[in-house]
Amino acid sequence: MTTPLPSIGTLHLVGVGPGDPELLTLKAVRLLGTTPVVAYPTTGDGAALALEIARQHLNPAATHIGIALPMSVERAPAQAAYDAVAADILTHLRSGRDVAYLCEGDPLFYGSAMYLVGRIGPEAPIAVVPGITSLTAAAAAIARPLAARNELLKILPAPLSDDELRPELEAAPAAAIIKVGRHFDRIRALLGETGHAANAVVVEHATSARQRITRLADFAHDERPYFSTILCYRGAEAWGTPT
Repeated sequence: MTTPLPSIGTLHLVGVGPGDPELLTLKAVRLLGTTPVVAYPTTGDGAALALEIARQHLNPAATHIGIALPMSVERAPAQAAYDAVAADILTHLRSGRDVAYLCEGDPLFYGSAMYLVGRIGPEAPIAVVPGITSLTAAAAAIARPLAARNELLKILPAPLSDDELRPELEAAPAAAIIKVGRHFDRIRALLGETGHAANAVVVEHATSARQRITRLADFAHDERPYFSTILCYRGAEAWGTPT
């Protein structure tokens, strides 16, 4: 008698939110409690923020796949890492085991999960579980709208050059600057030029135990914010009036 082949498993791209383990969706918690294989990105020193956020919700018997992603401007090393982990994940999927890939925030909002879609999508089903983004978490932390009524909101990655960022900021009453890191001083100066600095707030580690909220004007010049978002506003809606 021929043994039937196992049905192929599903890759679940699971957003685990910005930091607070209680901010996972009910669907994410349900899936993670039963999924037999869990994959997640790690840094060079072995830290895995997405894993730490979701740990208490995981199936205790789950197999773990840590993905060491090179922190390099060059794309080739990271692409090679995604190729390798996709092959590893596909081995589990072809054996009939579902895999949950943990992603900080939302999987498809600047998330590393996007690099698995093209690699695995043609071979196995993919399901996406949305998560709370760092952007909305930062707005909640300062209890301030991102934008109001018909105002434009620009989401701008800090690594872009000043020549790219300046016209975007000049056209936007409200903006969120992400991926700030080592670009902080340059971004602060640029926000001053475009009129966004006076009402800008830096939110670090939103919703986590390390959360810190600082007005941009109060940030010391020798400090560098980490895991941060800068929310800035110069629009005309009443909520934006400084108090």
